[in-house]
Amino acid sequence: MAKGKISVQTENIFPIIKQFLYSDQEIFLRELISNAVDATSKLRTLSSKGVFKGEMGDLKIEIILDEAAKTITIKDKGIGMNEEEVKKYLNQVAFSSAEEFIEKYKGENSIIGHFGLGFYSAFMVADKVEVTTKSFKGGDAAMWICEGNPEYTIKKGKKEERGTDIVLHVSDDSKEFLDKARIQGLLDKYCKFLPVEIKFGTKTETTYEGEGDDKKEIKTEVDNIINNPTPAWKKSPRSLKEQDYKDFYNELYPYSAEPLFWIHLNIDFPFNLTGILYFPKLSNSFEVQKNKIQLYSNQVYVTDDVKEIVPEFLTMLHGVIDSPDIPLNVSRSYLQSDSNVRKITGYITKKVAEKLGNMFKKKRDEYTALWDDIGVFVKYGMISEEKFNDKAIKFALLKNNEGKYFTLDEYKEKIEKTQKDKHGKIICLYTNTPEEHDSYIQAATNKGYDVLLFNTMIDNHFMQHIEMKGGKDLTFVRVDSDTPANIIQKDEVVESVMSDKEQEKIKEIFTTQINGQSVELKPLSPEDQPVFITKPEFMRRMKEMQAMQGMDMSMMPDSYNVVVNSNHPLIAEKLLKMKSGDKKDNFVKHLYDLARLNQGMLKGTEMTEFIKRSISHLE
Repeated sequence: MAKGKISVQTENIFPIIKQFLYSDQEIFLRELISNAVDATSKLRTLSSKGVFKGEMGDLKIEIILDEAAKTITIKDKGIGMNEEEVKKYLNQVAFSSAEEFIEKYKGENSIIGHFGLGFYSAFMVADKVEVTTKSFKGGDAAMWICEGNPEYTIKKGKKEERGTDIVLHVSDDSKEFLDKARIQGLLDKYCKFLPVEIKFGTKTETTYEGEGDDKKEIKTEVDNIINNPTPAWKKSPRSLKEQDYKDFYNELYPYSAEPLFWIHLNIDFPFNLTGILYFPKLSNSFEVQKNKIQLYSNQVYVTDDVKEIVPEFLTMLHGVIDSPDIPLNVSRSYLQSDSNVRKITGYITKKVAEKLGNMFKKKRDEYTALWDDIGVFVKYGMISEEKFNDKAIKFALLKNNEGKYFTLDEYKEKIEKTQKDKHGKIICLYTNTPEEHDSYIQAATNKGYDVLLFNTMIDNHFMQHIEMKGGKDLTFVRVDSDTPANIIQKDEVVESVMSDKEQEKIKEIFTTQINGQSVELKPLSPEDQPVFITKPEFMRRMKEMQAMQGMDMSMMPDSYNVVVNSNHPLIAEKLLKMKSGDKKDNFVKHLYDLARLNQGMLKGTEMTEFIKRSISHLE
């Protein structure tokens, strides 16, 4: 038996390890099991090269929880170590790596995955660690003991088979890790797809024999294997069927709705990247659950916060990315300037655009049927990612009020003759609430205009993006932003049937009744409504965009115009000929309230008074 002291370059780092990343103490299990996987993988490599000629046997890694003894044991059957290797690895290499890691990052809270602490992460939860190990080369087993300080003991160990056993004597302030459910949860989180089988106790499996009255229930205790060593993303896409991808999605996200489609990533040059990205059903909601893409490094779970690794819009996807080329023991801010990460980001964006583009070209009907579910994703990508926009502009769709879909170029061609204004600009009319805007839509349709449906939260930004990127020849205008005759300005002149003096008289009556709101008389078609309320496009759109960004818009009242149709019979004939002042006032009030009702602006007591007044008119 020998005693020794680990060479501590600075201060005693064991108390620092104990406190370091306190909120992420759970990573100790991932670090230790990852080491066990490495040792097992090395044995496989040595065996394949003929260096190790013995039988590998069962290579399962076993996790043993002993609540009474307050220990957690990690057992592997990998390459193991002899005494000299223990001294070199545990007292020098592993310690130096941990010391360097602590020194570099103890003030940094945003390290990707917190990788790098390695073996010494054991001391985050244990006040004593015992390592018993036997090398694949043969010879005596060695035992290393350390009680959370620079002093250690090394002696001959009792172990017959190759591999390493690490026993953690869990400290009193880490008792949570002596709970079976807690350990199972950590194994499910960090080790679900490790390439070596991981056993954690046993579980009961129920099978049945016979049929009818002879049917018997048979319960069997079997190993509780917590991981899938060969996940779908590590397999060749050619070997997988559609159901395989759906089954893997269900493995990642149990009880979730089926994904719409997926992309299998597989590249090994100029960087190594595998993975599967799924398109979930988004519909019109922009408030999707992010952090659904899981980052792995050689099948070891790292994080589900990947916003520095994939573009923002791609965080709406689900699935897995696995790359050993993404630096992990670095701060998040570093990733943004890392060349490999930038290449990976570009590659993923390209593959997503190619998938959508190919679907659009080869299966347009199928693609169109999915548009309502993927439209938010595509639009967000176009707004936020220049390179994606350049490709997506060809397969992004616009949906009109009749449920028909067009690319931007197709739609411009469709409306160019009928919806070009006197300045040569194509005016795309749209509604975000077709039921509320029904009368405006009908009026526009009667003039031969087409109306688009833009009813997602991101559409205001999308329209502005298209206006900026699509040139100066196109603009979007909501169908209620002006009267039917003026929503697309033409050179046509419509004469009023009323004289200027009569129009001034009507304007005065309306101005008096509607509390100072600006009133404008326009000579519209007699078939149009007598009074319109229009909401100017620019002010309304700006207010909606600010509200989406979380700004309080309660202090900014709605901006709208009151337009009186001077050619409508109710105005030009009935109102103009009324003698009674009270009758005129009530008549104007009723017409104004009808216009407000049409815009959903009549509420509360005003709505109640309007209903009472309407009933009295019928009596």
